[in-house]
Amino acid sequence: MHKLPETGFLRLYQIIGDPKAEPPIPPIIPVKKTCWWDGVKSGRFPQPVRTLGKRVTAWRVEDIRETVKRHASSETLQ
Repeated sequence: MHKLPETGFLRLYQIIGDPKAEPPIPPIIPVKKTCWWDGVKSGRFPQPVRTLGKRVTAWRVEDIRETVKRHASSETLQ
Protein backbone atom coordinates (compact mmCIF):
# COMPACT_ATOMS: atom_id res chain seq x y z
CA MET A 1 0.00 0.00 0.00
CA HIS A 2 1.12 3.56 -0.62
CA LYS A 3 2.35 5.54 2.33
CA LEU A 4 -0.75 7.45 3.39
CA PRO A 5 -0.91 10.04 6.15
CA GLU A 6 -2.80 9.03 9.29
CA THR A 7 -5.45 11.69 8.73
CA GLY A 8 -6.29 14.21 6.06
CA PHE A 9 -7.90 14.27 2.66
CA LEU A 10 -7.15 12.93 -0.82
CA ARG A 11 -8.31 14.26 -4.16
CA LEU A 12 -9.55 11.86 -6.84
CA TYR A 13 -6.33 11.99 -8.89
CA GLN A 14 -4.42 10.88 -5.79
CA ILE A 15 -6.73 7.90 -5.32
CA ILE A 16 -7.06 6.62 -8.90
CA GLY A 17 -3.69 7.95 -10.10
CA ASP A 18 -2.68 10.22 -12.93
CA PRO A 19 -0.19 8.77 -15.45
CA LYS A 20 -0.02 12.11 -17.32
CA ALA A 21 1.20 14.07 -14.29
CA GLU A 22 4.87 14.94 -14.01
CA PRO A 23 5.99 12.81 -12.26
CA PRO A 24 3.20 10.24 -12.79
CA ILE A 25 0.98 9.58 -9.77
CA PRO A 26 0.48 5.85 -9.15
CA PRO A 27 -3.03 4.74 -8.17
CA ILE A 28 -3.98 3.65 -4.69
CA ILE A 29 -7.15 2.09 -6.09
CA PRO A 30 -6.60 1.21 -9.77
CA VAL A 31 -9.95 2.02 -11.37
CA LYS A 32 -11.06 4.52 -13.99
CA LYS A 33 -12.91 7.70 -13.07
CA THR A 34 -16.29 6.39 -14.27
CA CYS A 35 -15.90 3.18 -12.28
CA TRP A 36 -14.98 5.23 -9.21
CA TRP A 37 -18.07 7.44 -9.44
CA ASP A 38 -20.31 4.41 -10.11
CA GLY A 39 -18.83 2.83 -6.98
CA VAL A 40 -19.48 5.99 -4.94
CA LYS A 41 -23.08 5.99 -6.16
CA SER A 42 -23.60 2.31 -5.32
CA GLY A 43 -21.86 2.55 -1.92
CA ARG A 44 -18.87 0.38 -2.86
CA PHE A 45 -16.56 3.39 -2.46
CA PRO A 46 -16.87 6.11 0.22
CA GLN A 47 -18.79 9.31 -0.21
CA PRO A 48 -16.71 12.45 -0.76
CA VAL A 49 -16.42 15.35 1.66
CA ARG A 50 -17.52 18.56 0.04
CA THR A 51 -17.39 20.92 3.01
CA LEU A 52 -13.81 21.91 2.17
CA GLY A 53 -14.97 24.38 -0.47
CA LYS A 54 -17.60 24.94 -3.13
CA ARG A 55 -15.50 23.37 -5.88
CA VAL A 56 -13.43 20.92 -3.84
CA THR A 57 -14.20 17.20 -3.73
CA ALA A 58 -12.02 15.07 -1.50
CA TRP A 59 -12.11 11.85 0.50
CA ARG A 60 -10.94 11.17 4.04
CA VAL A 61 -7.70 9.19 4.16
CA GLU A 62 -9.27 6.96 6.80
CA ASP A 63 -12.15 6.07 4.44
CA ILE A 64 -9.76 5.24 1.59
CA ARG A 65 -7.59 3.10 3.86
CA GLU A 66 -10.70 1.17 5.00
CA THR A 67 -11.80 0.70 1.37
CA VAL A 68 -8.41 -0.73 0.45
CA LYS A 69 -8.53 -3.13 3.43
CA ARG A 70 -12.09 -4.21 2.58
CA HIS A 71 -11.18 -4.98 -1.02
CA ALA A 72 -7.70 -6.40 -0.38
CA SER A 73 -8.88 -9.99 -0.60
CA SER A 74 -10.65 -9.51 -3.93
CA GLU A 75 -8.68 -9.64 -7.18
CA THR A 76 -10.20 -6.47 -8.62
CA LEU A 77 -12.19 -3.46 -7.44
CA GLN A 78 -14.19 -3.23 -10.66
